[in-house]
Amino acid sequence: MSLYPPPSPIATTLFVDVVAQLGLKPRSAPWLTASGLGETHSFLEGPSFDADGNLYVVDTPFGRILRVNPAGEVVIAAEYDGAPNGLKVHRDGDIYIADRMHGIMHLDPASGRVSTFLGRDRLEPGFKGPNDLVFARNGDLYFTDQGNTGLQDPTGRVFRRRRDGRLDCLLDNVPSPNGIALNPAEDQLFVAVTFAQQVWRCPLLADGSTHKVGVYQSFSGGFSGPDGLAVDVEGGLAVCHNRMGIVWMFDGLGIPTYRINSCRGRLTTNLAYGGPDRRTLFITESETGSILKAEVPVPGLDLRAAARA
Repeated sequence: MSLYPPPSPIATTLFVDVVAQLGLKPRSAPWLTASGLGETHSFLEGPSFDADGNLYVVDTPFGRILRVNPAGEVVIAAEYDGAPNGLKVHRDGDIYIADRMHGIMHLDPASGRVSTFLGRDRLEPGFKGPNDLVFARNGDLYFTDQGNTGLQDPTGRVFRRRRDGRLDCLLDNVPSPNGIALNPAEDQLFVAVTFAQQVWRCPLLADGSTHKVGVYQSFSGGFSGPDGLAVDVEGGLAVCHNRMGIVWMFDGLGIPTYRINSCRGRLTTNLAYGGPDRRTLFITESETGSILKAEVPVPGLDLRAAARA
């Protein structure tokens, strides 16, 4: 028995074919080998917009940060020895990267210089490899430390790095913490738990700690699970279902409302609201190295409203 009516379909269109524009060819990389993957042209993740409407995405296996202007023209903004997985553009214009090898990195978009913001030494013991990140309005940084955790090793972690530099581990029992997002009131933290096929809801207390963590949504399974997350102004959640070629959308109560179908491949990894009124979802699709877009009825949160880190 279905609890809800079927979600209404929303179509995607191609925004940009990154592989074609940059002429990328399949090759190997240490991250691919460690992940049990073969050669590939790219693996796109971590979309985030700057104040000028440029979209930044990461290319995890090859340590590249790509910038896509509003016309869909792609350039390599930075390249370094790392494995960038998640990315957020801060309100001051600086860029922060969740890097599976090194920790949380900082990118100066003017110079292209990448430096360490929160090194893996601060995350030891038990370093896994950060996956995604989000800033609160007060400047606190929340991020997932996923690595290769899963049901066989449910020790993935969720951290908060306070604006004053203090580091708190909020969760240490997560089987593959992936995408992360805050609701508009910033009293709920959402975490995609990929290989448990769930999104967890983590209530935040006044001091920033969490309690009574529960399952916000459960998914149907498959070869992967929920990946990137994005929140709209009404508290609704958009969830990339990796290897399904789907983005599921839920309203502020968690009721499914829309199903966005990929017009390309099935590796829908992450997403960000953009466009003049933030009513367009931009979705990284890593099977074909493409960025897709879909028009949606409710605008997304302005993530660049966060305070300076």
